[in-house]
Amino acid sequence: MKRVNAWNTYDSGMLRSCMDLADDYKDFLDHGKTERECVDRFVNEAERNGYIELSEAIRKGMKLSAGDRVYSVWMNKSMVLFEIGAEPLESGLNILGAHIDSPRLDIKQNPMYEDNEIAFLDTHYYGGIKKYQYVTIPLAIHGVIVKKNGETVILRVGEDEDDPVFFISDLLIHLSQDQLKKPASTVVEGEALDLIIGSRPLTFGAETEKENEGSEKEAVKKAILKILSDNYGISEGDFESAELEIVPAGRARDAGFDRSMVLGYGQDDRACAYPSFRAQIEIHDLKRTSCTLLVDKEEIGSVGATGMRSRFFENALAEVMNLCGEYSELSMRRALANSCMLSSDVSAAYDPYYGSVFEKKNTSFLGRGMTFAKYTGSRGKSGSNDANAEYIAHLRGILEKANVCTQTAELGKVDMGGGGTIAYILALYGMNVIDCGVPVMSMHSPWEAISKADLYETYRGYKAFLREASFTNF
Repeated sequence: MKRVNAWNTYDSGMLRSCMDLADDYKDFLDHGKTERECVDRFVNEAERNGYIELSEAIRKGMKLSAGDRVYSVWMNKSMVLFEIGAEPLESGLNILGAHIDSPRLDIKQNPMYEDNEIAFLDTHYYGGIKKYQYVTIPLAIHGVIVKKNGETVILRVGEDEDDPVFFISDLLIHLSQDQLKKPASTVVEGEALDLIIGSRPLTFGAETEKENEGSEKEAVKKAILKILSDNYGISEGDFESAELEIVPAGRARDAGFDRSMVLGYGQDDRACAYPSFRAQIEIHDLKRTSCTLLVDKEEIGSVGATGMRSRFFENALAEVMNLCGEYSELSMRRALANSCMLSSDVSAAYDPYYGSVFEKKNTSFLGRGMTFAKYTGSRGKSGSNDANAEYIAHLRGILEKANVCTQTAELGKVDMGGGGTIAYILALYGMNVIDCGVPVMSMHSPWEAISKADLYETYRGYKAFLREASFTNF
């Protein structure tokens, strides 16, 4: 089955729109390297577009009706947005669901130590990474430290031009003959991914060096703690109540002489989260209520209070239905079962260097548009949602009418591995769900690549879905 290269379908106006969307997206990537940063940015943009916080609507006892827009944030790391449609909620919603967490390194709760006059922060990697990719590259620290008095200190160090950056060391090639014999999975151990944060002792200088020699233990660590105290008002104990993430430092960039691609950190799954959000806020006057989920913890199994397995979405929907005067347990169950969902998640783009792990007839390619994966999972579809043919046919009609370029894919050859998304969790409600998003090259690496055309086609496809989807199970 031949798929069209999306670039060949663009006139000058569409090409300009594609490039403008990519510029906005790169800015989002630069300012949304953690879940909290994504949520902050989405909240500000949502409020500028007429959304009000659900808790405020509840407090005021508002009566929601068609055209009203509300959002709810859970623990500052997950978010759901609704625009009320003309039809009763019981007839179903059109839902986009993406995740905003990405693989990275997390700082441990008791992280700081000094070894031979070098200060380190101990880390624990988050999600599926190739550990060796994180050594000897500039790294930044993003996150929050919450002090005992409730004050929250925001850290974002390593992104501005005059900021310091941090790094993890690697063994020099001259002494690596034993290291290079190890398999890639162990050439860098997880406990070796400790961040170097300083090397200057608290007391230094020719005049003071002699009199302080041997008198100051952990002088480098103490110097770093003094900087943290002076600049941020935080102590070593405050790391216990911190959420600090180590991410690649630097901004997203155009890639290729033709500027056809975006190279940047965290594009799994922000390459789908951003167009999902844009589609949600730009579509108006809907028949069915639109909903966009932007969730945490997908990379570690969608667990915890901010992951898709929690009840925050179900609880938010119950509150919305109540404000619409439609809530009952049965009505909410019908609303969920009658909903259509696109699990907005990325797929693996074909890489000619590693073509042996792909099955070319059933893989996604850069530049060929929005990608559908009927099922994910691993090997024998384990852990997979498997979308119904009737639902796929419904979506095909919508996207062909909107002239959206699409392709279909699996995550590599059958026996090579695989992966999962949040699709199967929403499918537990009985709704129709399929994975759908942007192909990514070098997925889960510090710097991932996508095609701007795929981003644009996915954005257009999400808008068409929110406007036109109407498939129900009753």
